[in-house]
Amino acid sequence: MTTIDEPTTPPAAVRDLRALVGELNTARRRAEDGPSPDATRIQRAKGKLTVRDRLALLFDAGSFHEIERFRHHRSSGFGLEHRRPATDGVVTGWGTVFGRTVFAYAHDFRIFGGSLGEAHAAKIQKLMDMAGAAGAPLVSLSDGAGARIQEGVTALAGYGGIFERNVRFSGVIPQISVMLGPCAGGATYSPALTDFVFMVRGIAQMYITGPDVVRSVTGEEITHEQLGGAAVHATVSGASGFVHDTEEECLEDVRYLISLLPANNRELAPSVEPSDAPDRRCERLLDLVPADVAQAYDMRAVVEEVVDDGELFEVHASWARNVICGLARLDGHVVGVVANQPAVLAGVLDIPASEKAARFVQMCDAFSIPLVTLVDVPGFLPGSDQEHGGIIRHGAKLLYAYCNASVPRVQVVLRKAYGGAYIVMDSRSIGCDLSFAWPTNEIAVMGAEGAANVVFRKEINAALDPDAVRAKLIEEYRTNLMHGYYAAERGLVDDVIDPADTRRILIDALGTLRSKHAQLPQRKHGNPPT
Repeated sequence: MTTIDEPTTPPAAVRDLRALVGELNTARRRAEDGPSPDATRIQRAKGKLTVRDRLALLFDAGSFHEIERFRHHRSSGFGLEHRRPATDGVVTGWGTVFGRTVFAYAHDFRIFGGSLGEAHAAKIQKLMDMAGAAGAPLVSLSDGAGARIQEGVTALAGYGGIFERNVRFSGVIPQISVMLGPCAGGATYSPALTDFVFMVRGIAQMYITGPDVVRSVTGEEITHEQLGGAAVHATVSGASGFVHDTEEECLEDVRYLISLLPANNRELAPSVEPSDAPDRRCERLLDLVPADVAQAYDMRAVVEEVVDDGELFEVHASWARNVICGLARLDGHVVGVVANQPAVLAGVLDIPASEKAARFVQMCDAFSIPLVTLVDVPGFLPGSDQEHGGIIRHGAKLLYAYCNASVPRVQVVLRKAYGGAYIVMDSRSIGCDLSFAWPTNEIAVMGAEGAANVVFRKEINAALDPDAVRAKLIEEYRTNLMHGYYAAERGLVDDVIDPADTRRILIDALGTLRSKHAQLPQRKHGNPPT
């Protein structure tokens, strides 16, 4: 009979299980360490973090749960049958960001250059399906060499399955692409289909055809950075909404963006307890904005004065800078801000600005984020390059986005709002819920000078002193048709307000509209301009 003090020998099965657990832990560590110390050294020598480093920066400490860690490809030929590393070059799983569930997949460049094969794609597709079913944001940490050439068409088919899911979950869950290495060919279309794209200078590139192909076809000599680097996509193409100098800064901002977004399209963005008084007067606005409509100023300073704690998370800050788009909070609630920027091209709308604002409005509407539109716009940019480039089509994108948006929408006209650009910038006539204006507002078909030259052309030309008559008629037109109460008298502006009260009035208006429910016509989908 065994007493409690006598040692016992565990059964053989228990000893075997302990051994198996030890082997499991060894296999886990081997998968986490990567293919070899040399591969890790090479990755770091390029100034890049490893896949595990990146996931540790993205997620709350200790919260990441990996799936399909031991999956590997089944291909043979070209030496693949002798190389079957765990993870197959992509790490997939979920964790928390500020306590909220987020799914992520991250390419491991140390394994097959992060290239996508059949098993690699299947892991990503499964994770995307899980994120969609769970209603949680999806983040991709991209550092891959494109399709795995040795696997042929099955690799291309893998991309197709990813793209289909990008579209299926568009407007359902937030999708964020973080470019931390090369992304070439068809692989670039996945980030292009997501809601936000981040890039890190010096290590990230995106292009359909690389420098070698460009050189052979066109004879043009160009580097990887010049063709598809972060600076190019942040300032010229508009393919990247955010650019950072380091991976650490980049992933910190990814975390912050996630904190501003709802988990899915059935939830509201998370609110916080505000530290900024909702009734705070913004006296500084009276000095920031000149009464002279021809004088420039920085609209970003206006936005920062109005929103909570001066914090604006701007999207595409370096592209189409004549319009500002960004996320902020008012009384702790997330809002999307669209504003003309008089400091750049006088705040005029052109092709890039129209596209930038339209996409942002659509994103906000998809995720139930109310819209605040600050207007100071002289019109659409004139010129044959704009007309031939399709300003009609591209301007219509912004018009379509606003007209189609069912979220609470509040407009504030600070100064000039001329012509079709006034209508497009969420005017009452296209469905904004409330419109306010400062006493400096000038809402009209065009500026007084242009209007007088058209309306009174004959009188001016026939006058003995055309300049004096023109000046008199300009002032007459401005006094009669462009004074600060003209639009309010006709019900196109709900109130003319003290600029210092802008913050309080926006908070009150959005609070009133928070329960807004718009019944849209039943349809499969609209047909927006392209």
